[in-house]
Amino acid sequence: MMSATARLQAAKQIRLFIMDVDGVLTDGRIFIRDNGEEIKAFHTLDGHGLKMLHRHGIQTAIITGRDAPSVGIRVQQLGIKHYFKGISDKRSCYQQLLEQLQLSEQQCAYIGDDVVDLPVMKHCGLAVAVPNAHALVLQHADYVTEAAGGAGAVREVCDLLLDAQGFMAAEMAEYLA
Repeated sequence: MMSATARLQAAKQIRLFIMDVDGVLTDGRIFIRDNGEEIKAFHTLDGHGLKMLHRHGIQTAIITGRDAPSVGIRVQQLGIKHYFKGISDKRSCYQQLLEQLQLSEQQCAYIGDDVVDLPVMKHCGLAVAVPNAHALVLQHADYVTEAAGGAGAVREVCDLLLDAQGFMAAEMAEYLA
């Protein structure tokens, strides 16, 4: 785990925030209807946080092992430009994304909850886990959110990045006027 000072220094450098979906943007539960349709619940706080990041030039991405139509719809709603679904090798996808965007590992933050996220978490500038993540993931996280996956954890990271980069006060000013 990083100290608060080291975490802020790492957060200042982030230009790309990458997320897993199940257990991070959702609470990890998957509801399946009789017709096979999957239903997921997303938190609105996360969505607004991601939109604020976009306004300040911080790109966002999703790398997920599953392929659920509801996630694609949410990606479009939020304007997430980099969406990789059905990915079994997250590290390879991550490396290709870094090359495409011409970013270093230190410029990336990643939030995950399970061991399949570790190959990326171990190679990014700010590795974040949700509190209900697998024990091994918690051991390798630089920061563990207070909010659980699907309950504002992504927003917590968005706020951290915005604050570290000096954008939070301007973002909140319009609501406090």
